[in-house]
Amino acid sequence: MQEESPLVLDILKQDSNLKMSLFEQKEVASTLRHYNLCRVSFTEIDSLCQEAVSLLNKANQRGALELELIKGLTKTGQLLWDHLLSAPVKNRLKNTRIPDLILSIDEELINIPWELLYDGSNFLCLNFNLGRVVRTKEEPAAVHYRSQAAVPNMLIMANPTDDLHSAYLEGLNIKNQFDRRRNKIYIDFKSTRIDKLYVKKNLCDYDIVHFAGHCEYQPDNPSESGWVLSDGRFTAEDIMAMGSTFSLPTLIFSNACHSAESAAGLLSQDYQKENYGLSSAFLFSGVRHYIGSVRRIEDDLSLLFAKEFYAQLISGRPVGGCMRMARLALIRQCGINNIAWASYLLYGDPNFAIFREKIKEAKPKKRKGLLYYKKQLALVSLAAAAVSLGILLYAWLPSLNPSVYFLLSKSRKLYLNGKNQEVISLCGRIIEKEPEFLAAYPLLADAYKRTGDEENALKHYFEYARFSERRADKKNLASAYLSIGWFYHLEGEHTKAIDFYNKALAVSTDNKDKLNQADALGKMAVWYMDKEDNDKALELLTRSAEINRQRINHYKHRYNLACDYFNLGLLFTNKDDLATAKEFYQKSYLLFEKLKLKHELSDYYFNIGEIHLFEKEYQKALDSYMKGLEIDLAQGNRQSIASDYSMIAELYMAMDDLGEAEEYFRSSIALAKEINARPELAEAYYRLGVLYKKKPGKRHRARECLRQAQEIYRSINAEAGFQEARNELLTLTSR
Repeated sequence: MQEESPLVLDILKQDSNLKMSLFEQKEVASTLRHYNLCRVSFTEIDSLCQEAVSLLNKANQRGALELELIKGLTKTGQLLWDHLLSAPVKNRLKNTRIPDLILSIDEELINIPWELLYDGSNFLCLNFNLGRVVRTKEEPAAVHYRSQAAVPNMLIMANPTDDLHSAYLEGLNIKNQFDRRRNKIYIDFKSTRIDKLYVKKNLCDYDIVHFAGHCEYQPDNPSESGWVLSDGRFTAEDIMAMGSTFSLPTLIFSNACHSAESAAGLLSQDYQKENYGLSSAFLFSGVRHYIGSVRRIEDDLSLLFAKEFYAQLISGRPVGGCMRMARLALIRQCGINNIAWASYLLYGDPNFAIFREKIKEAKPKKRKGLLYYKKQLALVSLAAAAVSLGILLYAWLPSLNPSVYFLLSKSRKLYLNGKNQEVISLCGRIIEKEPEFLAAYPLLADAYKRTGDEENALKHYFEYARFSERRADKKNLASAYLSIGWFYHLEGEHTKAIDFYNKALAVSTDNKDKLNQADALGKMAVWYMDKEDNDKALELLTRSAEINRQRINHYKHRYNLACDYFNLGLLFTNKDDLATAKEFYQKSYLLFEKLKLKHELSDYYFNIGEIHLFEKEYQKALDSYMKGLEIDLAQGNRQSIASDYSMIAELYMAMDDLGEAEEYFRSSIALAKEINARPELAEAYYRLGVLYKKKPGKRHRARECLRQAQEIYRSINAEAGFQEARNELLTLTSR
C-alpha cells in the first residue's frame, strides 16, 4: 500500500522517565536500536491532560470552541509535545515524509491525549495516519485472528434500543453509501430490538462491524461496561468470552460515547481509560482495529466522519489514512474549532488495509483540449492578483517621491487591461528612479511573463527576492520566493518549485506572516495535485483555508480563502467528485462576486463550464464559457482570451461541430502568436492537429499542426505535451 514503511514511536515508562525510540517498522528486526531517555514530571503531565479535557468540555452543543479556547488547546498540546518527547524524536517527527505512525505505548500512558500533541504547526493526528498499539502486563489469551476475505462482510447495527433516530439514519446512510459497491463488500443492516443473543450469535460472521447507539461505562466494574442493547449491555466480559472460541471482526467502529456517567456530552477526566476499557476487550479477543468515539458528537458530524472514513476504506486506503482523511473532512466542513475531529481514537496498526485492492497509481489524466492549461492559467492569474493586491496595500514603500506612486498606480491599471508592454515601460522607469521600490518588481515580472519573455520575468522575480533580502523584509522575501517557485512550477521544474515553496513557508512561519504562510500551503497543494497526490493536496488546502477562515475579516485573507475554495473545486474535479467540486466552486464564486473580482469570476465560469462538459451538459458548458469570455474580452486579458478560445473550440469538438471548433482554434493560435503565449500556442496547435485527423483529406494539415506543437513543447520543456504530440504523429505515419 505504502512505499514507505510506517514509523513506530515506541514509548516505555521507567520510574520518572520515558524511554523512547522512533524507527521505521522495517527496522524492527535490527540487532541494535537507539533509545532516548526523557525525564518527565508526571504530576505536570497529569495537570496538562486535565487542562486539555477542561478545554474540550467548553465546546458548545455543536462541538465548537471559541477561538481563544482553540488557541489554549494548541498551547496545551505544545507543552505536552515539549515535555513528553525527546529532542531527536521531535526533530524526526517534524522532518519525516512518512505518513503512517504507530504509537506503541505502555498501558500506564493511555490517559495522555497523544493525538493532540502540537508540534508548533499542527496536531499529531492531523500530521500522521496515527494508530495506538498498547503494551500490557496481562498475558493475552490465545486468539483466532480473522483471515482476510476477498469480499468482506459488514454488519451495521443502528439504534438497537429504538430511541436514537439519528443513529438509525447514520446506519442507513452508511448502508446506502455502499449500494453501488456490492461487488466489493456485502452489507447486512440491523436496527431496533437488537438483543444480546443476536450480537453473540452473529458478530463473528463479519469482517467489519459498525455500531451506532448508546454505550455505558461502569467505573466500579469496568468489565460490565459495554454497548446498550434492547435487553441490557453487551459487555467487555461477553466479548472476552467470545474471543476464546471465535474469530472476531477485523474492524470494530463503535460510533457511540461513554457519557452515561457524566454530564451530557462532557468528557470525564478518565475518558481515555474509559474508551480503552471496551476497546481492550475487543483487542484482547482478536479484533485488529478498534475505533471509538470519546464524547457525544452532533449527529450530522458523526455521520460525516463515518461516511468519509468508509469511502476511504473501500477505496483501498489503510485504516489510519482513512481516520486522518475523515478528521480533515470534518475540519474542512466545520473548521478546526469544532472539535468533533478530535473525538475519535484508533487502536491498531494504521498501515493495515482491509480491502485487498491497492490504491491505483495515479496516472496523468487525458484532459480535453486546453482544460488543463486553463486550470493552471486560472491559478496563475489568482496568484498574480494576490501579489498585486498586496502591492496596492503596501503602505511602507521606500520612497517619498509621489511620482513613483503615481506610476505604480497607472501600471496596475494598464496591467489589468492587458497593456503589458506599457507596464514594462512604466515599471522600468520606477526601478530606474528607485531600485529598492519593491512593489514594482513582481508587477514587472508578471508583465514579462504574460508576453512570453520568461528570461526577464525570472530575472525580476530574483531581483525582487534580492532587494527584499537586502532590506531584511521577510514579508516581501516570502512573497518573492513564492513567485519564483510558481514560475518554476509552471515550467515543470518541480524540484526547484518545491524548494522555493519550502523556503517561503519557513520564512513566513518564522516571521509569523500568516498571509504568505497560507499562500505557500496553497501553492504546495497545487504542486501535490500535479503529482497526483490529491490527499496531500487536500491536507494542505485544509490548513491554508483554516488560516484564512480565522482571519476572514482581513480583505487579503478573504480573497485567499476564495482562492482556496477555487483550488478545492479543482482538486475534487481531479478526483471525479463533481458534486463536491461544484460546492467549492460555488463558495469561491460567492466570495469573488462579493469582492467584485471580475477576472476571478471568469475563471469560475470556465471551471464550472468544464464540469458541465464532463457531465455532457453541452449547452450549460457553452453558456458558462461565453460568460467567462465576455469578462476577459471586457478586461482585455489577452492571455486568458487565447486560452478561452481553445476551451470553447474543445467544447465544439465534443459537440461534433468541427467547423466552429476549427475557427476558435485558429483564433487562439493567432492571439497566442501575437502575445507570444507559447504553452497556449502549443496546445492549440496540438488540438487542431487532432481535429484535422478527424476530417477527410486533412492528414497533411494534421501532421503540420502536430509538428508545430511538438517543437513548441520541446522549447518550453513540456515533456508530457511533447510525447502526446509525438504519439499522435506516430498514428498518422502508421496508417
